[in-house]
Amino acid sequence: MSILERITDERVSDVRCTDDSLSVDLMDGRTIIVPLDWFPRLAAATPAQRANWRTSAGGYGIHWPDLDEDLSTAGLLRGTPAPKAA
Repeated sequence: MSILERITDERVSDVRCTDDSLSVDLMDGRTIIVPLDWFPRLAAATPAQRANWRTSAGGYGIHWPDLDEDLSTAGLLRGTPAPKAA
């Protein structure tokens, strides 16, 4: 195990949504902030639906049961928006 593996922890500790952004706090103290428009289901959701989230995939994912939306911290760190609808 390298030193970087010991000091980084990409598991989710908290999630917040505003009208414009999604913020995900990681266990290692970092915060990922991305445009909410990247995720159409979240952008179209009510504040209550956005607030109803839980961790998944051992803490490396976020699931919104009301929206059937799932995101991973790996995808957020890569800056990967949701695919555009055809």
